[in-house]
This record gives sequence, C-alpha cells and structure tokens, in this order.
Amino acid sequence: MFRHKGKSRKFKQNLGIASLLSFVAGVVNVVGFLAVQQLTTNVTGHFALMVEEASKTHTWQAVYYFAYVFFFFLGAFSSRFMIEITGKLNEKYVFVIPVLVEFCIITSVALLGYDIVMIYPHLIACALLFAMGLQNSLVTTISDSVVRTTHLTGLFTDLGIEMSQLFFRNTAKQRKKLISSIELRLTIIFTFFAGGVMAGFLFSFYQIRTLLLASLCLLAGLLTDYLIGEMRKNRITVTKTRLHEQLKKYNESSI
Repeated sequence: MFRHKGKSRKFKQNLGIASLLSFVAGVVNVVGFLAVQQLTTNVTGHFALMVEEASKTHTWQAVYYFAYVFFFFLGAFSSRFMIEITGKLNEKYVFVIPVLVEFCIITSVALLGYDIVMIYPHLIACALLFAMGLQNSLVTTISDSVVRTTHLTGLFTDLGIEMSQLFFRNTAKQRKKLISSIELRLTIIFTFFAGGVMAGFLFSFYQIRTLLLASLCLLAGLLTDYLIGEMRKNRITVTKTRLHEQLKKYNESSI
C-alpha cells in the first residue's frame, strides 16, 4: 500500500490504502468530537468560526480556531517535507516515516489521562488536526490526488459528478474507469462511516483511549505492507535462483 506512487499504483493498492486511512479518519473524527467537542479531521468549519469570532472581537476564541487551521496545514506541510527528505536518503521508506509519526501522535493522545484531556482540549484538538493534515497530505501524494480520506465534502461532490457521467460515457473503457472511481469513493465513505460508528460505540467504554483503535489500524497497515514486500523479495530471489540453476544446467549440458 505504501510502496508505490502515482500512476505506478494499481487500483487494489489505492483501494487498500483508502479503506485503511479513511477508517482511521472516521475514528479520529468521532473521538475528537466526543472528547474535546471539536472537529479534528477537517478545517472548513473552523475557518468560518474563526472569522465569526474575530468579527465579534472574541480574540482568544479566534486564535484557537486559527490554531486548528494552522496545525492541519502544518501537518500537511510536514508530511510532504518528510517525504522529500526521506526520498533523498532512502526511497524504500519514503512513505513509512509520516505514517509512523501519525501513529506516535495518535497513540500519545490516546494514552493521556481524562484529566489532561479536560485541561488541555485545544492542545488535543491541534495534535489530532496535525495528524489528519499529515495523513491527508500523505495519501494525496501517494495516490497522485486520486484518494483523500479525512473529509467527505469533496468525495460526495466527485461521486455526484461521476455518477452523472455514467449516463453519457458510452464506451466500455470509459464506463469501466468511472465505475472503478465510484467504487473507490464509496469505499472511502463506507469505511469512514464504519470507523465513526465503531468509535462512537467504544467511546462510552474507553473514552480517549478509543483512539488506540486507529493506532492499531496504522500499525497493522505498516506490518502488512512490510510482510507483502518481504514475500515479493523472496519470490524474486527464488525465481532468480531457479533461472540461474537452469542456465547453469543448460551450459553444462551444452559442453
């Protein structure tokens, strides 16, 4: 899921990363709202509230909403910055580092005590918005802007456009491409919803620790990606060894 970029990615790879990260975003969205009463996966509403509070000269409230917007932006900036730096050092781990950072942030917030969450709700919101900005930038970069996972506004817009195009795309190739895109967007919407529903159910039992569900998903995604990569390496090694042996036998028999 994290090993290829842009046009080199297959549909199944985009589907896999979309399912994983949209589920994570759904969990973070619901837990963030229930824990600190703030949306923690997008900044559209925060920007509007910032302007409203500023117009009422509620300075500190406007500053808080500005911080929410800024930390989402900072997460997106940091993700791309880490990708560029890591790519120069080791292309193999270019997308792993941002995921590990997101994992550490979400896990750290999940392990905070209830008292700390109540005392520092704005700091918690900023941390989660940073993580979601990082994730959105990461998946946008990996998929070459095909996949976005932290909010649904653009998804429903694109879904509406593409479903209307089904009535006007006549060739089999055009319809197949559209149906694949629609399937991808419906998957993101469904898994975002599933993550939110599960988080809402678990929050009554585990409160902020429900975020550990998102952490476990990220860790599982990294481990799965690593294991798939190792299996491919082994297959390539075995294939090369067999070819080498066959070539050796052929050379020996021809002498």
